[in-house]
Amino acid sequence: MTSPDASGTTGTSGVSGIDPIKFEVIRNALTQATEEMAIALRRSAYSTNVKTRQDFSCAFFDRDLRSVAQAFTQPVHLGSFVRHVPIAVTRYGPENLGPGDMILSNDPYGGGVHLNDISLIGPVYRQDRLVGYTACLAHHVDVGGGAPASIGAFREVFQEGIIIPPIKLVAAGEIDDDLFRLVLAQIRSKRETAGDFRAQIASNRTGAIRINEIIDRYGLDEFDRYIDEILEYTDRRTRAEVAKLPHGVFSAKGFVDNDGFTDDVVKLEVKITIDDDGVQFDTTGSDPQRRAPVNSTFAQTFSACAYALRALMDRDLPVNDGFYRYVKVHAPEGTVTNCVHPAPVVGGWETHVRLNDLIFEALAPAMPDVICAGTKAMQCHAGFGGENPDTGEYYCFLETLAGGFGGRSTSDGPDAVQCHGQNTENAPVEETEINYPVRITRYELVPDSEGPGEFRGGLGLRRDYMFPEETTFTVLADRDRAGPHGLFGGEPGSTSTYTLIRNNPGAGAKEERLSSKTTLQLQPGDVISYRTSGGGGYGNPFARDPERVQNDVMQRKVSVKRARERYGVEIDPASGEVNKSATRELRSGR
Repeated sequence: MTSPDASGTTGTSGVSGIDPIKFEVIRNALTQATEEMAIALRRSAYSTNVKTRQDFSCAFFDRDLRSVAQAFTQPVHLGSFVRHVPIAVTRYGPENLGPGDMILSNDPYGGGVHLNDISLIGPVYRQDRLVGYTACLAHHVDVGGGAPASIGAFREVFQEGIIIPPIKLVAAGEIDDDLFRLVLAQIRSKRETAGDFRAQIASNRTGAIRINEIIDRYGLDEFDRYIDEILEYTDRRTRAEVAKLPHGVFSAKGFVDNDGFTDDVVKLEVKITIDDDGVQFDTTGSDPQRRAPVNSTFAQTFSACAYALRALMDRDLPVNDGFYRYVKVHAPEGTVTNCVHPAPVVGGWETHVRLNDLIFEALAPAMPDVICAGTKAMQCHAGFGGENPDTGEYYCFLETLAGGFGGRSTSDGPDAVQCHGQNTENAPVEETEINYPVRITRYELVPDSEGPGEFRGGLGLRRDYMFPEETTFTVLADRDRAGPHGLFGGEPGSTSTYTLIRNNPGAGAKEERLSSKTTLQLQPGDVISYRTSGGGGYGNPFARDPERVQNDVMQRKVSVKRARERYGVEIDPASGEVNKSATRELRSGR
């Protein structure tokens, strides 16, 4: 495939000595190598979070630690990966890494993110010559700390779990058993975590094999030359895509609803400058970092900006160093968008994804046909653990729940999906109940949670967990104060609610609203209910096609009352038909 560069010339055919067919074969072979890494990781993993929800990412870096290819699993990881891997390798010392070695790291102040996301990095050698590095990151269901699943709200990073600077876990192909036991000693779910670590090792080994197979076919000199051209090709195409963006300065302000210890909102600001020099993201004005778990590391903020920029570009644009060099971010140190040691970071992804939404909100006036209304814009973690009565093991479970996507200029927002860079899959009820002592008693869409609009927002999700045994449960989420914003006359989506339902024998069920960031002890029979926010609406709700409203009512997504009050559409409850004269009257008074 070829594509115009910024000057209007074709992508690869004008480059001396570059065969465009060979170029595409090598480029896709490199991407496929990382996809096979992802397959190996998923099929080898133990935890539901990794093997089923695919909460991991894989990539290949060249010997200069430039991102070359990545599997398209979790964009939130991939944008941060390009910060973490070079820093981790440089700090450990590439000269200290030989064939078969792999280093482990999750240091949030060494290019990392929150502690659950642990990277494993291994050099790839061709005989005695360094070729590059395979790397994979997985969100582990527990890394120790003060609460099962390691997502509790605490005041310092030390309380959140084990902090791993770059250390050599695998030497010459063999796991360092002493070091492995030391790491696992800090972790509750030892069997699952050990399995997930071994799956990461298998992933890196798979990548190294595939990279060497490419070199077998083309030779090392050609391999290096075509990598350089892949990155320059991406650079040219990215430059051309940036040139298409509207020039100007765009800004927006928003907030995370609370920090987990106070009811004070966490203020966020972003300014985006697009000019002939490229795109600059600036988060100056965001709140100082908190002694609370909402702080984002620089890598998380960089990831938010990288995702937003990539989403505005051609769908088949490669994502590698040639793209990332155009992501320019200024995030002042000591703020919630670039925290410094020892700030807690476990909820940094909540801040990251809210920043994503804010970037798109800022650009909406200049790109109304491209930008969607507000999304659930939170990771929405649910984590719990305790002793499994069937096995006697300490177990931990973690997932992130879906919510509504924002309405678009020509279509409704999808219901109950992960948003923006969050691409994890559903944790099936059957698998969850088979492997963990929990029952999912309700799993459904939340009616009337959408943001009304000419194109409505997607509906939120309800998921109820009932525990037959004592359990420690953590909610780490947001959106309990303000729902996702609407655009161009569209209305906000619903807020989220987190509820404890205590089933007291003889006294019936008693509901208690919970904070979006809290850890609590549950008794047998207790239920935790998540009801996530719907997406914001796009455009005037009274301009919505009455047949669309009728269809929503028939599917029980929107109530008859809401259709009348928010869309000006009168639906006959008995027949389900639109009363056209009553609808005209309702809408004429708007």
